[in-house]
Amino acid sequence: MIPYEASREMKIGYDLSSPDRVYVLPPVLKEISGITERDESSLVCVEDNREIIFIYDINQSRIISQYTVGGRGDFEGVARVNNCLYILRSDGLLSEIINYESVNYKKNIYSTGVPWNDNEGLCYDPENNRLLIGPKEIPDKKSGEKSMRFIYGFRLDTKELIQEPVLTFDLSCIEKFVLEKRIPLPLKSKKKKKGKKATCSIKFCISALGIHPLTGRLFVISSRDKLLFVFNMNGNIEHIKNLDPKLCRQAEGITFMKNGDMLISNEGKKKKNPPTIVRFNYMPD
Repeated sequence: MIPYEASREMKIGYDLSSPDRVYVLPPVLKEISGITERDESSLVCVEDNREIIFIYDINQSRIISQYTVGGRGDFEGVARVNNCLYILRSDGLLSEIINYESVNYKKNIYSTGVPWNDNEGLCYDPENNRLLIGPKEIPDKKSGEKSMRFIYGFRLDTKELIQEPVLTFDLSCIEKFVLEKRIPLPLKSKKKKKGKKATCSIKFCISALGIHPLTGRLFVISSRDKLLFVFNMNGNIEHIKNLDPKLCRQAEGITFMKNGDMLISNEGKKKKNPPTIVRFNYMPD
């Protein structure tokens, strides 16, 4: 049997301790909140406070164009479907920008009805022609679902939310996975009658979502935990990886190039900590 650690490293396909490129972004993207692949040499970026589309060229390391498509708000995610962009507001409002790089673009707005007020994760699920929306909010204890996390699906054929979550994650199962596989994560002690029991302190607050174009796996970032989770599309956990806080200080976006290269965007804070996009080249088995 191949040792778990070796198997896990080969399957995830990235060395998260050694990025292949770090792009330092201009101050206008200080609060970058979402990215999506545009083509082999550029990305679409959105920032938190204004509904502006930024086209960032990764070969030239600069913004090559930008388009204002709305006013102020709390914009948290972006996904591209051909010539159409979808921009997610934290309250679940979804902007559809058709022909987003044209002066004659068309904008539609949909109230998704996601039953949470702090939505940050957004990505396109091409296999099912839907958008995936991930709430960051932790359910209240009174709901009886404090240990549960959900991802919702927004159908692009009907422009309607699928009423039940399309993916459900049980935090206790994730914590069990961590302990059984001996993944080196921060632990906390929980008092029991016969002493203390070590449990992992994962919050799993969804900051960003992305589906790998070659494996079909779902990558989920929890910036609060500084962790990257990988699930299959049945919601089963396959990998958990630490994100280096020096590289990913506040990871808020994730996207993949067609060849599998992964890019993670990070908000900036001060001049010494500018916004960045960190690139990890894909290394398949």
